[in-house]
Amino acid sequence: MRRALNPVARYLADLARSLAEGWDAFWFTPADPTLLGLLRVLTGAMLLYTHAVWGLALDDFFGPRAWLDAELVRALQADESAYSFWWLVPPGWLWPAFAASMAVLALFTIGLWTRVTSLLALVVAISFAQRTPAAQFGLDQINVLLTLYLTLGPSGRTLSVDRWRARRRGGPGADRVTPSVAANVARRLIQVHMCVIYFFAATSKLQGPAWWDGEAMWRAFANLEYQSADMTWLAWCPRLLNLITHVSVLWELSFCVLVWSPRLRPLVLAGAVVLHVGIGACLGMWTFGLIMLVGCASFLPAEAVRQLMAALAPGRARATPAGAASPAGPRGAVAALPHATFRAAD
Repeated sequence: MRRALNPVARYLADLARSLAEGWDAFWFTPADPTLLGLLRVLTGAMLLYTHAVWGLALDDFFGPRAWLDAELVRALQADESAYSFWWLVPPGWLWPAFAASMAVLALFTIGLWTRVTSLLALVVAISFAQRTPAAQFGLDQINVLLTLYLTLGPSGRTLSVDRWRARRRGGPGADRVTPSVAANVARRLIQVHMCVIYFFAATSKLQGPAWWDGEAMWRAFANLEYQSADMTWLAWCPRLLNLITHVSVLWELSFCVLVWSPRLRPLVLAGAVVLHVGIGACLGMWTFGLIMLVGCASFLPAEAVRQLMAALAPGRARATPAGAASPAGPRGAVAALPHATFRAAD
């Protein structure tokens, strides 16, 4: 009996070891932080724009006689761990607080004192959204999640004023960008979160009949509240409407699986561009569509992004090889694993 069970035991041991090595390589392979730097710039630009829009009606959103009364908001959030610094701002200090918030977001975007300004930017984004929960949409939630993960990772290591200042000061290795485990962890967290978002978006759609019978996209196109381009001509193309509806939900449902295939990833990301640009062009939700594409950009090849940034600014963003030893922490030894493993995990 023992002799018969030995092959099974060896198989299970090899399987467990393979899974552990794959998990370790997926999360803890040192990665070039250039992609995080690009995501920081794009996310910061969106934060600046969306929070500037808050300023167009600052008193109406955050003043003592705001549209959402302070007591009402506190009652709505009584059972939640919701935080907003706006509860501490006196009425006469609304504009200084807003100006300070915009300054923080600007510093985060350009990457100055990023380890501090990224955390402050996260507090700003959360505080604005939590003070006006009825005006909070998917855009605000994606802003916050991207800022959170960029705060956890070294997003100011490249494409930043911090990087420029380090180069100016000189010193050993000042002209090199060192891959780090933290950069990879932050990127993986964004990727996994995007998969979760699309999966639950698809499964929630499938709970309603409109996505099964193919009418969902027509209902969106025919809604005058969101209509920014006249798509009512599709009423004479019902089969095309059904196809668009089913392909959209199928793309969202399969995203979390297909995007991990290197061969299929370009097609999946191209689908993201078509979907979100279509949402912006036809339904007017440009900011939401663009910030979702920023999240999808976390799946771009890190090496290709580094080369593109280096081409745009020659000599500014050289990186050590992905398999080189990294001083990025106790997991740096993972770099000694086979290079093919890293490629599969990427």
